Amino acid sequence: MDQLKISEFIKDVTLFGTLNEDQIILLSSNLEEIHFKKGGFIFKENSERDAVYAIYEGEVELFKSTPFGEEKRLSFFQKYDFMGEGSLMDNSPHSTTARALTDVTVLALSKDKLNELFESETDLAAKVYKYLAKLVARRMNQANMHLINVGSQYVSGRTRTEHDLLGDREVPAEAYYGVQTLRAMENFNISGTNISFYPVFPQALAMVKMAAAKANNELGLINDEITNAIVEASDEIIKGKWHKNFAVDMIQGGAGTSTNMAANEVIANRALEILGHRKGEYKYCHPNNHVNLSQSTNDAYPTAVKIALILNNRRFIDVLKELIFSFHEKARDFRDVIKMGRTQLQDAVPMTLGQEFEAYAVTLEEEIERIEENVRLFLEVNMGATAIGTGINSEPEYSEKCIKHLRDITGLDIKLAGNLVEATQDTGAFVMYSSAIKRTAIKLSKICNDLRLLSSGPRTGLNEINLPPMQPGSSIMPGKVNPVIPEVVNQIAFKVIGNDITVTLGSEAGQLQLNVMEPVIVQSIFESVEMLKNGMEVLRYRCIDGITANVDHCRELVHHSIGIVTALNPILGYEICNNLAKEALKTGRSVYDLVVEQNLMTEEALIEALAPENMISPKKMH
Repeated sequence: MDQLKISEFIKDVTLFGTLNEDQIILLSSNLEEIHFKKGGFIFKENSERDAVYAIYEGEVELFKSTPFGEEKRLSFFQKYDFMGEGSLMDNSPHSTTARALTDVTVLALSKDKLNELFESETDLAAKVYKYLAKLVARRMNQANMHLINVGSQYVSGRTRTEHDLLGDREVPAEAYYGVQTLRAMENFNISGTNISFYPVFPQALAMVKMAAAKANNELGLINDEITNAIVEASDEIIKGKWHKNFAVDMIQGGAGTSTNMAANEVIANRALEILGHRKGEYKYCHPNNHVNLSQSTNDAYPTAVKIALILNNRRFIDVLKELIFSFHEKARDFRDVIKMGRTQLQDAVPMTLGQEFEAYAVTLEEEIERIEENVRLFLEVNMGATAIGTGINSEPEYSEKCIKHLRDITGLDIKLAGNLVEATQDTGAFVMYSSAIKRTAIKLSKICNDLRLLSSGPRTGLNEINLPPMQPGSSIMPGKVNPVIPEVVNQIAFKVIGNDITVTLGSEAGQLQLNVMEPVIVQSIFESVEMLKNGMEVLRYRCIDGITANVDHCRELVHHSIGIVTALNPILGYEICNNLAKEALKTGRSVYDLVVEQNLMTEEALIEALAPENMISPKKMH
């Protein structure tokens, strides 16, 4: 490779960015050009660190192997990025593997040559190590901000400088987010859950930005080239790419501005690449001037949230339907299992276990209609309202055009709110939907309470059903197995109820033309839906589908129950039946024996009347 080309390339490698011309020439003369075919390994996990690699051409993925042999992708590197700088710092082996995603050319500087160079060129060494110290500090900061994201520590080390109202900041060169997202990541390390945790959220944000770009293009506000780049970048996000760059915490100050700017910056930087420019060259496609044109956070953010919740609700309903199906299946399996019904935890009258489980299925079926009724409220949006609903900084036809494109992109029957000032400050739809989710959670919790009671014992409780054993139940009591799955669903329900209170208080806290509490409202609803969805899946697969009935025990409880005296009410009258119940309770004798002994009915008539099968549905009384 031409020496001049290598020197020019080295100037753009951040690790060597502070070197003077003579130092760059000296460094360049020590570089070795190495080629890797697609799929080749630049280095492997646990191999010796022997060189620093600067990528001249191609793309490299960094991944780590799990104990189960799976590959966990951590990061991507491309031209001007460098790897293996750890060889300058210690003798530990590589902790990751670097594999070529395309044909790759690297310029390698061996560890031995580096050490020789640093011994003779102390100023050069000082500059490199000074940058390495900054890099380590930045990586630690990244990792600390997002401990759940193991890939955070594997930023490439290369940076670009961006500026905003508060000044200049260095942004990781491989990041598609920009300076405002970076500040939000630093400011709002709150819940540990960022917006990319819910994939429908970045997708919905991209749908809104795509629709806005198309509307602005129709109005002649953005040229075709920039529009097409924004649309392509948005489409990639809709298809699942670049989500990790939406790294802002779900709970944030600023009424969602950080989330909106994350979308603007990611889409702008990806659009710049599509246009043939580098990330950060915003004069060609700007996050605010182009991606956010004709919008405000106050209309783009809630519109995206509503679309995301509609999309998210589809899977929630699917999971709920699957759980309902399981209850119906159990109702069929248990249709002939006679047992005692109970009210106030006291014996009532006989029923079948199938009737009990069928009731669970039906009560949950009611929730589908309620939830879908409330999620339809999200179809009304305020796109074009901009800051407070007056539509400032948008053209008169913008709302209509944007809504039309949103319908096409989402496939949803989205409608523009009748009064945009009202719609911008109103969060009533969130309250209604959260309430419907809470109602479902309450019903599920009640069902789980029942399952725990029905399976209680096994010797000293009801013991009518057996829950699948999931794990040992005690560190001190051998043989104990707890109803852990219903218990965890109970706890999920408590969390959902608490989140609903948060939504209620957040909605009430709105002031004048905007409710700045929308982020915590949104986080609470997303969390409730996610936890409840996961809880229902666990409940179905790890509990309901494996329940069995203790048939003989259920029937025996019916035969010995005082509650069956209710069936004799139409024949003997309430007073006689009341006396029979009192005597049976006092003496411990069965109702059957007392009726025969007192000659109140013939034995044949008594058998017919007290047959459990005849007491589980209405019968003619004369």
